[in-house]
Amino acid sequence: MVRIAAVAALGGLLFGYDSAVINGAVLAVRDHFGIGEFPLGVAVAAALIGAAIGAVTAGRLADRVGRLAVMKLAAVLFLASAFGTGLAVDIWMFGAFRVVGGLGVGVASVIAPAYIAETSPPGIRGRLGSLQQLAIVLGIFVSLAVDALLAHLAGGSREELWLNLEAWRWMFIVMAVPAVLYGALAYTIPESPRYLVATYRIPEARRVLTALLGTKNLELTINRIQESLQTDRSPSWSDLRKPTGGIYGIVWVGVALSVFQQFVGINVIFYYSNVLWESVGFGESQAFLITVITSVTNILTTLVAIGLIDKVGRKPLLLTGSAGMTVTLGTLALIFGTAPVADGQPQLDGLTGPIALVAANLFVVFFGMSWGPVVWVLLGEMFPNRIRAAALGVAAAAQWVANCAVTVSFPALSAFSLGLAYGLYTAFAVLSLIFVWQRVDETKGKQLEDMHADALRH
Repeated sequence: MVRIAAVAALGGLLFGYDSAVINGAVLAVRDHFGIGEFPLGVAVAAALIGAAIGAVTAGRLADRVGRLAVMKLAAVLFLASAFGTGLAVDIWMFGAFRVVGGLGVGVASVIAPAYIAETSPPGIRGRLGSLQQLAIVLGIFVSLAVDALLAHLAGGSREELWLNLEAWRWMFIVMAVPAVLYGALAYTIPESPRYLVATYRIPEARRVLTALLGTKNLELTINRIQESLQTDRSPSWSDLRKPTGGIYGIVWVGVALSVFQQFVGINVIFYYSNVLWESVGFGESQAFLITVITSVTNILTTLVAIGLIDKVGRKPLLLTGSAGMTVTLGTLALIFGTAPVADGQPQLDGLTGPIALVAANLFVVFFGMSWGPVVWVLLGEMFPNRIRAAALGVAAAAQWVANCAVTVSFPALSAFSLGLAYGLYTAFAVLSLIFVWQRVDETKGKQLEDMHADALRH
């Protein structure tokens, strides 16, 4: 069971790598193509545009052709992006293949949590679902470590390394290795039993469920899945609408969770941390080291979440994370908002630099043990069987749109005032706490089919 979930979560590793690889290459890309700050922001965010499109289409595609076929498609998109961005001859080609990679990220962000939720026993579904986030943060770490290593070997990200190609190009090309591995391993795992039941492949679904869960209550499980899918037509977007009109409330809860996960500014840390730390006085090598340490922190705290999520539940972790993020983001807002400014950049003198570093890493700790993994787990399990893929696609698309908004706006916000930027993220952390307290239900230990009626009452 763990192996099957791990293979599905490998898409998360590519998701994390593709999302964060731009960090070590961003300044080299700017200088190589001779572009300004706005085109640079668009180039960074291009993958997020693709991710939103990939996410919103992946759910319906998965309902039509199956979960495994969509995983294989994601692998192909990642492979094309690796070579397309690494060998780009101009900023337009670079941006186009960033969009292709983003499509892969969007597809992977939908299919992995859906597949893991549909193949996992309730008692360990949270831990297995958290493997998606663990793979994402491992992908972020690998990309940052590869960026740092290649820049070191070449003597800088802008310098030539192998085959007359600069180090920044190899940062993207290396992604081809996990892309091929992901595509190959997708042939070694079974199709989702809930998709098989939905497409009337009952004997095959019976074999997969027996292999995953054993023979106990097998026919009861199949019957309950069939009841939750009962209809005289194929799944469609209209299933997201209530018979009385309007979208089911559970879909809006998923969208809000996705938006809050991004509006606290977590990806500013991973997309722009090198630029940020260099701007306040750290050297390039120091900035790379700080960023790698931050990504390791993210991995360790995700492991904490994996250990806790099926014991203490989803909601307590989210509430704890929101409270911690409020304090740490507020600290960053205060430090950057009151720091003296020279040449348009805040100067962190004395203890303010170390305090900012500690606060940034504690922010990652609170996010990594809560909103990072828990949102993906909830999105995979909170929706009824019939609308899971489509609703997850909508929620993931909202997440990528929010991610894009934060990523594109940060350069301009930080140029105006880093204190204002982190102040806004603090406000969203406060709002996320209120939202979870009032609107999010606990799903720990429940069968997916048990949540069907509850979800549709929202």
